[in-house]
Formats: sequence, C-alpha cells, structure tokens
Amino acid sequence: MTQTIELTHWINGEKVAGDLSSESLNPSDISDVVAVAPDGGVAEVDAAVDAATKAFDGWSDASPEVRSDILDRASNLMMERREALGTLLAREEGKTLPEGIGETMRAARILKYFAGEALRLHGQNLASTRPGVEVQTYRQAVGVYGLITPWNFPIAIPAWKIAPALAFGNTVVLKPAGLTPATAEALVAILHEAGLPKGVLNMVVGRGHVGQAMVDHKGISGISFTGSQAVGAGVAAGAASRQARVQLEMGGKNPLIVLDDADLDKAVAIALDGSFFQTGQRCTASSRLIVQDGIYQDFIDRLAEKVSAIRVGHALNPNTQVGPAVSEAQRETSYRYIDIARSEGATIHAGGERPTMEHEGWYVQPTLITDTDPQQRINTEEVFGPVASVIRVKSYEDALETANNTEFGLSAGIVTQSLKHARDFQKRAKVGMTMVNLPTAGVDYHVPFGGIKGSSYGAREQGFAAAEFFTQTKTSYSAY
Repeated sequence: MTQTIELTHWINGEKVAGDLSSESLNPSDISDVVAVAPDGGVAEVDAAVDAATKAFDGWSDASPEVRSDILDRASNLMMERREALGTLLAREEGKTLPEGIGETMRAARILKYFAGEALRLHGQNLASTRPGVEVQTYRQAVGVYGLITPWNFPIAIPAWKIAPALAFGNTVVLKPAGLTPATAEALVAILHEAGLPKGVLNMVVGRGHVGQAMVDHKGISGISFTGSQAVGAGVAAGAASRQARVQLEMGGKNPLIVLDDADLDKAVAIALDGSFFQTGQRCTASSRLIVQDGIYQDFIDRLAEKVSAIRVGHALNPNTQVGPAVSEAQRETSYRYIDIARSEGATIHAGGERPTMEHEGWYVQPTLITDTDPQQRINTEEVFGPVASVIRVKSYEDALETANNTEFGLSAGIVTQSLKHARDFQKRAKVGMTMVNLPTAGVDYHVPFGGIKGSSYGAREQGFAAAEFFTQTKTSYSAY
C-alpha cells in the first residue's frame, strides 16, 4: 500500500505548512499520488531569505569542521537509507529502482566529498612588488544563494548545489522542481537531522513564480539554475540586472561519433547506454549518433535490435530497464518529435509506437531514427526522451563538423581505435566535456561539470571548480 506524503516548506529550520494545491504523481502508475504540496509565493520566499540572512554570520564564521561534520553525517544517513530514498525517487520521477538507488548514492558521495572540501578551502601567499609588504588571498563565503533545481535528477542536482554552498559557509534557499518535490524534501530533512542550524537551509515549494521571486530578491547574492534554455535566459537577465552571481546549466544536443575503425559491439553498447537509459532524460544523453559510412549499416541494424529489446515498464519492477517519462507533457514531447521526424522524411528504425502497459502511465517506447539530415529538427532541438537520431557521414572531418554544428555544447563522444582522431576530437570538439570510447552521459562528482554555447553560463559546477561560484576571493596587503 503506497502512502501519499503531505509536504511543507522548510523555513528557519521548521516545517511551514501551506494549502496543499498540487499533486506529484507516480509516472509509472498515475493513480498513485506520491505527494501533495503547497504552492509557495513571495511571502514564503521573503521569510526564507530573511531566515537565511540571519543565519549567515554564525554559519560562515563557524569552524569548517562543524560544516564538514554535518555534511558527513548527512551523507552517512543517506547511504543507510538508500533503498527507501531510491524507492521514493523511482516512484516520483520514474527512474528504475537501481537508477534511483544509484542516484541516491551519488548524492550521498557528493555530500561526503564536500565535507572534505570544507576543510581544504585555501588561498595564496604572494610576494609584493614593494619591500616589506606581504600579500595574501583567501576565499570567503558570499551570502545567501538561491538554488533552482530540475526534476530529472531530483536528489543529485540539489545535492551538488547545496553541498558546496553549505561547505563554504553560505546559506541557502532551495526551490525544487514541481514534479519531484518529495525527493528534494527528503534530502532537506536529512540535512536538518544531521544538525544544520536553523535558517541555514530553507526550501520553498511551488511553481515558476517562486523561482522568479528568488531571482528578483535583493537578499539573494547568487542564483544557481538547472533547467531549460528559455527559463535560463530569464534567470540570467534578472540576476544580472541587480548584479547577483548567476550560474546556468541548460541542456544539450549531444553527439556521439562512431568511426569506421570502432569496435562495433562496444560502439553499440555505448550508444545504447548514452541514448536510452534513464529514459533519455539526461542533459548529457547522446541524442545525435554520427556514424561513418563503412560501419553505418551494421551499426544501425545491431543498435535497432538492442533498442527493440529494451524492457519498458514500471520503475519498481525488477525486470524493467527503462521507466516512464516523468510527465504526460514530457511523454508527448517525445512522440511529437518522432512525428516531426517522420514528416521530414526520416525512417523510424526501431520503436516509435506507444506501448500498452498494465498501469496507466507516461511510457515512451525507445526509438531509433535513421535517414536524417543534420538540419532536421530532430537533430537540432532537444527532445529529452529515449529518442536518438542517426546521421551518416563520409569522414572524420565531416563527423566533427556535424557534431559541432549546434547551438549547444555540453558533452560529446567518439568511438574509435585511432589515437590521432581521439586526441584531435578532444581538442576540437566545441563542448565542455568530451568522452572517448565512453557514453556521453555519465560523469564523476569530483571534477568540473558544464558546457559552452547554449548549454551553460557562468562558473563550472561540481568538484574543485565549485569554489569559484560559491566563494569570493579577498586580497589582503600587510606591512610589518
């Protein structure tokens, strides 16, 4: 028997109730209401910012060991509860249970990593050009950060924004995605259980107007946003208008190049993983497969066979390989682009139909589309579903040019046995992250994450790079 969770806001360390006006549905079975949530507004954002502002001095002045210990305790709690948290995530977002547990463990390890980083924040001692003068630089906390997070990684992305913000002494107001608030709330509750002081971490649940209130709020020093390009542009404009820091992650149309010399079995496995698993709802997913002539037919035939065999089903069914889309709108977006591809003359090589399932949910059949032109909409616009298109090219140079011909620039991959082409690709691919003989989706939590062009704006996320956005450098001169 499933249970519906009644959610609240978290303000100043307390649960703050509101009118329960929105439902979070299980995309595997929409008769299952995972949670009911309030719809916050300006008043709740004001209260959360006020609490965060009052908590800032005490938190930023505390020993870094205090911050480290709390993040470490929260990490341990998450690891202990990974089954329950992963089940909630799978039930609310639609990832399979192994994927949900895996994401939970990733979030826990992010907290543990930044527990260490809290103790490693460092500066420099520099020689002055003036005799008798010393120069030091060091990093300080900035203030209150507003974090706006998406539904596709509902515990990992909040963790990778919250953890560095708190580790370096800032305080936080979080707006989780409206489709997955229960998973984000579970993370916030665990951090409070681990000992966070009141006001350090606040959460306001609601729709887009909550995010807008955060962007406009003069008490918020920086905004970190992950979501669509259209919304991100507004976030950047609003934050810049009042000189707040801003960091944006906004998706991709990621290419995977497969050259003639590639190991065919490895290439098919890499494309299958990067394009279709986690329902293709990853900003780093391989949505464009750029394949050289000599291997093209064998590649698409073998990949189509694998795609057709993918088991789509309820996220909590142990036999399921790919769960549903997160929402009806997301499901319909996938099928709309499949129809567009057909209308533009492409071939549906595998999938493309609507599966019949035991439970009513938002299921999408993984779909491989061939005979496409680089300028067709299926190759230029982000679908964000288990849909991949294939582009045929004659040479490596054609492949690289095609890969770079996009407004996005997050991740790009190549499958080849040529060291020459691999090294050249790493240098010339116009993206923030390159993958050689690996899926474009799948990144480590302790290294920088981000792209160029329309995919990202501002400082990199994750790993040691997070200090750039969540701290400010102070230069100090001394004469003795």
